[in-house]
Amino acid sequence: MSQNTSSAVMQQRTEAHDSLDDFPTPPWATRALCEWLSDDNNEIGLQLYVDEMTCREPAANRGHMVRPLQEYFKTVEAADVHDYGAGYPVKDYLWGMDPDLVDFTITNPPFRLAQQFIARASATSEIGFAVIVRSAFLEGVGRYNELFSKNPPSYVLQFSERVVMHKGKLSPKGSTATAYCWLVWVEGEPRTRFDWIAPCRKLLERDSDYTEASNG
Repeated sequence: MSQNTSSAVMQQRTEAHDSLDDFPTPPWATRALCEWLSDDNNEIGLQLYVDEMTCREPAANRGHMVRPLQEYFKTVEAADVHDYGAGYPVKDYLWGMDPDLVDFTITNPPFRLAQQFIARASATSEIGFAVIVRSAFLEGVGRYNELFSKNPPSYVLQFSERVVMHKGKLSPKGSTATAYCWLVWVEGEPRTRFDWIAPCRKLLERDSDYTEASNG
């Protein structure tokens, strides 16, 4: 029997209940968010002075999101529940008391724990927070009832280019049938608005992103 390669099937990404959901975010995709947040000429007209803000990345993995965040934010606090050998503290973001407040939280949460990450980020971020998720995350009656009807994102930023995430590694090569978007919550912006992230990979991608990746 031939493989079913329809987009509906290929967009599924199934992980075991105890999986670390190790799909590193390409650094250019994080820079795309930071550029959008910093640009007062974006379609929404929002501008945040991120170079004056503190940021937290609670699912730091090997640092592929941390490093570009450090290019934009004043300080970046990074940790992960697992030690990937990158030197970040090992902390369970969802366990125990809320961590100290930061201005912004930005992360690629494990898919099965995304709602819990959003809830904790909402409680511990003074200005806003953002998560990169599969665009299909916006679907679902249960997720609507439990999350979006009560705490909708301020902005949905849909990538016009495909963001390729490989399990367990960062690589500039490959393709995917999975679409991704950034969901952004900003204090005082309760109504959900939509914007595109225009093609920007060639502009924001750097060879050093993958040289650093090979070193952990």
